[in-house]
Amino acid sequence: MRDYHLPGRSPVYATHGMAATSMPAATLTALDVLRAGGNAIDAAVAACAVLCVIEPQSTGIGGDCFCLYAPAGSGKVVALNGSGRAPAAATIDWYESHGIDAIENTSAHAVTVPGAVDAWETLLKAHGRKDLDELLQPAIRYAEDGWPVHPKVAWDWKRLEGKLRKNGALYFLPGGMAPKPGDSFEQPALAETLRAIARHGAKAFYEGAIAADIVATLRARGGLQTEADFTAGLGNAEFVTPIQLNWRGYDVFQCPPNGQGIVGLMILGMLGGLPRAPDGPLGTIRAHRHVEAARLAYRDRDAFVADPGQVDVPVKKLLSTEYLTALRRLIDDTKAVRDLPLAGEALMPPHRDTVYLCVVDKDGNACSFINSLFEGFGSAILAERSGVMLQNRGFGFRLERGHPNCIAPRKRPMHTIIPGMLMKDGQAQMPFGVMGGNYQPMGHSWFLTNLLEYGLDIQQAIDLPRLLPLKGKLQVERGIPHEVVDRLSRMGHDPELVERPHGGGQAIWIDRDRGCLIGGSEPRKDGLALGY
Repeated sequence: MRDYHLPGRSPVYATHGMAATSMPAATLTALDVLRAGGNAIDAAVAACAVLCVIEPQSTGIGGDCFCLYAPAGSGKVVALNGSGRAPAAATIDWYESHGIDAIENTSAHAVTVPGAVDAWETLLKAHGRKDLDELLQPAIRYAEDGWPVHPKVAWDWKRLEGKLRKNGALYFLPGGMAPKPGDSFEQPALAETLRAIARHGAKAFYEGAIAADIVATLRARGGLQTEADFTAGLGNAEFVTPIQLNWRGYDVFQCPPNGQGIVGLMILGMLGGLPRAPDGPLGTIRAHRHVEAARLAYRDRDAFVADPGQVDVPVKKLLSTEYLTALRRLIDDTKAVRDLPLAGEALMPPHRDTVYLCVVDKDGNACSFINSLFEGFGSAILAERSGVMLQNRGFGFRLERGHPNCIAPRKRPMHTIIPGMLMKDGQAQMPFGVMGGNYQPMGHSWFLTNLLEYGLDIQQAIDLPRLLPLKGKLQVERGIPHEVVDRLSRMGHDPELVERPHGGGQAIWIDRDRGCLIGGSEPRKDGLALGY
């Protein structure tokens, strides 16, 4: 139980419906949709569209989307891959002939065709009750009228001033600087773009004036994108078969590669064969085991995870009991593995700007939904006429012949954003997710073990301080006890304190025995969980 002498907040309880997002206005939007007869998919799309306006450093319609959806009574989890693709002209030959050996995060080459808008429409047509015209109205109002910038958004925005200035996205620096908390920020051009999508559907984004504006912006910066690439982006979103792992009596579902959800399952698979650490959720042994499992799983991510439509990704082997057992044997409670067995090398830089949200409606439909620009403000390339800030997912490609994640025409890059879904006996138990780029698989497994292995409540499981092994360092938040950091150092880890906390999460537990929903929301963000 929470110590009420200390700062914190309680889980949220409700009976009919619940939403958890990273901004209060988005959570309220989702509830409004639910109370107006919409289902969990409708509410998620409406809330996400609002986040694309009022949390612009994290997400936008120029980004990508993934979703896991558990329709009530179906016993199934539906997975949607809404990630975009490289331009048709993006061949390794072209990059080599132009002497480009790496993609810069702020260049036009980092921009893949955005997949979010097509994903929203695809989800609604298959599983929604309402259409884009109705669901985009709240986002249109926020873009047209403006909305006060919240503290965490302002904090992120301030850190990204240089990036915006470098790429000339000066509209996002009113008066030459990032808005302060409470400053209203309006986006009339984006409002018009959203209005066009509301009236004419996703086609308005991928064909015609909006696509032409985006392509012209990118071509002026040396990009290879064409209007034909955007036309091909319409209908790009696809329903795929989710991957899963049975863990401690629950079935944990993730989207398959090109996403990194498999990494979270691998971490859980390794830890699942170990007894609970004797020193509790913030103890040294618990942290050490989790970090070691993460190091092994991330090593394999960087070697194997890519677009399965173009390369072979050995999903079955990576999730096999035999393989995970062999990896588990490498974990020593007394010391860190100095040299990991060769599989790959750390290839992906840290990216942490994403929004995750989840919704459960009165019928028990559960939606786990994530939408992202990748880095803060993505590429920081703004298509000014349409008001679309463009992601930089192509930064995840390698310009290395033969590598599974080497750039290629119409290829999807390895993706960091991953929604999660927990099932029990064929019913949705909890949509959940933890934002934070590289941190996400670590975050999913950290949160689930906090909740189901160490007995923390859903809010405490999100609140608990975090750490992440990355590029030879062990990044720790300030909340990790000093004595634990010291012991981890003596065990062979190399701790470093991070300025930015790791990620952000939301989750909703479905308690069928008591007829209630229990929600938690990330304290490292501005949002909350609400229900009715």
